[in-house]
Amino acid sequence: MRAVTTPVESRLRHWLLADIHEHDIPMKRTEAEQTEKKHPWWKVMCLTGVDYFSTLGYQPGIAALAAGVLSPLATLVLVALTLFGALPVYRRVARESPRGEGSIAMLANLLPKWSGKLFILVLLGFAATDFIITITLSAADGAAHLIENPFAPSAFQDQNLWITLVLLALLAAVFLRGFSEAIGIAVALVGVFLALNFVVVVVGMAKILSAESLVTDWTHAMTAEHGSPWAMLGVSLLVFPKLALGLSGFETGVAVMPQIKGDPGDTDEVPTGRIRGARHLLLTSALIMSGFLVVTSFMTTVLIPEDEFKAGGEANGRALAYLAHKHLGEIFGTAYDVSTIAILWFAGASAMAGLLNLVPRYLPRFGMAPEWGQAVRPLVLVFAVASFGITWYFDADVDAQGSAYATGVLVLITSASVAVALSAARKGEHAKTVGFALVAVVFVYTTIANIFERPEGLQIAILFVLAIVTVSFVSRILRSFELRAIEVTFDDAALELLEDAAEYGAIRIVTHDNEDVSEAEYRDKEATQRRESRLPGAEPIVFLEVTIVDASEFSTDIHVRGRHQGEYRILCVDSAVIPNTIAAILLAIRDRFGTIPHVYFEWTEGNPVVNLLKFLFVGEGEVAPVTREVLRRAEPDIERRPHVHVDS
Repeated sequence: MRAVTTPVESRLRHWLLADIHEHDIPMKRTEAEQTEKKHPWWKVMCLTGVDYFSTLGYQPGIAALAAGVLSPLATLVLVALTLFGALPVYRRVARESPRGEGSIAMLANLLPKWSGKLFILVLLGFAATDFIITITLSAADGAAHLIENPFAPSAFQDQNLWITLVLLALLAAVFLRGFSEAIGIAVALVGVFLALNFVVVVVGMAKILSAESLVTDWTHAMTAEHGSPWAMLGVSLLVFPKLALGLSGFETGVAVMPQIKGDPGDTDEVPTGRIRGARHLLLTSALIMSGFLVVTSFMTTVLIPEDEFKAGGEANGRALAYLAHKHLGEIFGTAYDVSTIAILWFAGASAMAGLLNLVPRYLPRFGMAPEWGQAVRPLVLVFAVASFGITWYFDADVDAQGSAYATGVLVLITSASVAVALSAARKGEHAKTVGFALVAVVFVYTTIANIFERPEGLQIAILFVLAIVTVSFVSRILRSFELRAIEVTFDDAALELLEDAAEYGAIRIVTHDNEDVSEAEYRDKEATQRRESRLPGAEPIVFLEVTIVDASEFSTDIHVRGRHQGEYRILCVDSAVIPNTIAAILLAIRDRFGTIPHVYFEWTEGNPVVNLLKFLFVGEGEVAPVTREVLRRAEPDIERRPHVHVDS
């Protein structure tokens, strides 16, 4: 007896799945659906910028703690790697993966079948580490800024966890409304935040220019501590990996590419306008951020006493906020705090957008997430719950999450640099191959140095990877008995031989292993089936042969081809799995010809457990019982279900 769906449940389900369509995956959406959610590149830049630009709230302080008086030099190394390393890498990634798959897809295409899928799952684990920790760390840092403001209510003290959870809930609420609302909020927050930072920079630089002794004291301090310029450069290079958080934002910059409005003549295969917009986005955001990083690292190092950067100091984690309060007064400082809190709260929006783009492109298509994993709102709820759990686990501690954040960021950037180096090599672009390879070496070093410095980041990332791999394979097993066919089509030859068979009143399909396609084999197979299944001699039979192309795929288009081998009629199809494909073809034949087809099998030899595992991972095995089970689930009406016959 079926459960009755109440009107409230029906409305809730419709609201949750409003953006999902039957047999729809992100790669297959219509052009109309793709264009209705597009935005100018500069607006989408603000969506990624709430993550990238928000690091100004804490990056100067991190640089000061890591490099001391060499903070400006270490930041110059970061900026150089940004402009001459990460930026060229991701501009090429944008060109080669314009749907927003990013470097994950570029690398996965180099690996065949299951190895490619496993590699994608591992990279998705690191992407989840980056994006989820971006959401939780930024919200926690926003809560810290709120509590440290001099006008904050005393009741907020020591309530970082609960304030962070409230900020995360508000972020999820925005995305439950839709992307357009998120982008609108991002534009406003980024505009105000950058304007206030510009004011702080102008005032701070004016203070420095009016007191030349500040710069002199700074240069003397560098010389006293490190001696020669070469020593300063060497130390700056060594401490640079600790500043790696300043590179966040590039992966989300390409992940949200589908949100960019392209040219009217763009096609899904060649979205020239979207690619150009993404490259503008990456270049503009990198130039803005690089300019701010260079100036603010110099300004905060010169103007703020070193002890204030340390734990318990007034500039710890909020160097620019410290200057805003000190040099522009408590009113402006509070306005700066509010803007910083808001952009840190919303910094998770770019990460959420990246997750909402990446997950539906991979996991549901591989059968490694439920079909509702293609819809935005259920995913928002899942990511919100994950963020709550991570926040609770880390007790909303910003420093405790920093290592995992840096690890996720660096692994993704490293994978992107390797991907573009391999891409250039495949295309024979020797100079670019050398350049991208050098960038890849730098990022590999940076990643390894970061892992050795803070190994807990890798440990957390591995937990994310294991969680994604486990959930993915459990989901794939649970979904194995679905039809797994996006669309079933027949060529003219297949339709002709099926029409001939239908004239006899029943369409009888005999499954056949295509290892032997000689006429003698077909003759023996037909004789066996007619004898064992007592098929009338006058009724024609149609052989069906399924060739497994890539068993790691889940949902595929099924194109049935017809051919004749002497007097025998044969249907041929390439697919990822045998029993589900047979079931989908039988249902398609029923719907097209208005008759219930019959299918005939022989029992599969061997251990049934081994055969079941072969079905799950190789696409074959217990063909007859699995086909029957797939049909039972797909067609609950037994009167309309194709007939399955099995002979010993």
